[in-house]
Amino acid sequence: MQRLLVAILAAVDAAIAAAVGLAVLLAPLTLLWTLAFGATADWGGLWPVTGTLWQFGHGVPMDLTIVDAVVSAVGIAPEAAHFTLSLTPLAFLVFTLLFAARSGTRAARSGAWLLGTVAGTVAFTAISTGVALTARSSIAEVPLWLAILLPCSVFFVGVLCGAVSHAWREGDGGAIDRIHDRVDGWGPWSVVPGEIVRGTAVVTVALTGIAALAVAVSVAMRGGEVVALFEAAHVDATGAAVLTLGHLAYLPTMLVWAIAWVAGPGFAVGSGTAVSPAGTELGVVPGLPVFGLVPENSSMWMLIVVLLPVAAGAFAGWMIRSRLVWRDAADAAAPRAVITAGIALLTAGIIAVAAVLASGSIGPGRMAEMGPSVGWTALAIGVEVLIGAAIMLLAPRHRDELAEERTDRWTSEMGVSPVTDAVDGSTSAPR
Repeated sequence: MQRLLVAILAAVDAAIAAAVGLAVLLAPLTLLWTLAFGATADWGGLWPVTGTLWQFGHGVPMDLTIVDAVVSAVGIAPEAAHFTLSLTPLAFLVFTLLFAARSGTRAARSGAWLLGTVAGTVAFTAISTGVALTARSSIAEVPLWLAILLPCSVFFVGVLCGAVSHAWREGDGGAIDRIHDRVDGWGPWSVVPGEIVRGTAVVTVALTGIAALAVAVSVAMRGGEVVALFEAAHVDATGAAVLTLGHLAYLPTMLVWAIAWVAGPGFAVGSGTAVSPAGTELGVVPGLPVFGLVPENSSMWMLIVVLLPVAAGAFAGWMIRSRLVWRDAADAAAPRAVITAGIALLTAGIIAVAAVLASGSIGPGRMAEMGPSVGWTALAIGVEVLIGAAIMLLAPRHRDELAEERTDRWTSEMGVSPVTDAVDGSTSAPR
């Protein structure tokens, strides 16, 4: 009965994750639909728009076709009436990922993480299949198999990571415990897998914070340009609301762009353009307010920002080094070298996936190339994090660190601290 309850709760979690994502789109769209078209609007088009945008938020590209009447009225070139929109607003994807990780943690805490993972993924797949089959539009077409596969893949990755991480820490009485016990038998190498994942998590969080700070500084310095582009758009309150909500949905995407800029390679805002600390080359930029944050020029002195990912790697290395000292596992140099390389490689892989999701097309012609270069960004982050982590993890052991290790070992074995003993005189410190 308990396993059945875990499966039901996991399926409910999946349904809630999908429903919240769809409701976040459907509620404002309903209001905007009413304001734009009135109460007599054709409500049959509302659900296809909602479903298609929900799929787009999970990485599904859209093939947009502008109807002939609009092409003639606006004066758009016929060859620009059909293009692909693939630059993902990552806010929806991040929400699904985090909600799924929470669901996986709950399933692991209940003692049936594998069942919860399967049940939640099956339920989310069923919902994404229903959305893909019912939310079809002739104006914005999406590949059916991607519309089903990508949303459920995002949920699966999140629920699996949440479940396995909790089972690894707390135990599951099954396969994870057997793997954990086998890893514990590796001696000095037993700490390597866990510390690689922990160090990667620290670096990822640090890079996200650095990117958020970079975006905040850009808003503070170039907020006037953003406001000017809002005014130049000449939109009413409804249009301003749509632009604002769109900017919020693209905020995680902008954070990935900021990481690419801080790392050095930068990003593109159209074919043949480059925005990096070393220099900025821009052509005609779309008049969207968010592009007001793009710096118009750069200086070679800005390359100092590449030290920030190095600092993130050093911070992770310091944390891991402290843990290794505490666990009396800092003697062997080879495991520390593998941990250093593992943190750099895993971080580079995560950044590569993020760069893939944060790049794509927003229009025809030169607007088909937007976002960071996947390979160069991943390589730069990997090398910078490797340097920072190596500084802390591969440095020779200092005498203060050895003294701290001896103190920790004394406290562990005797149950008292030699520092406290020296104060209260209850026990003599070792000579």
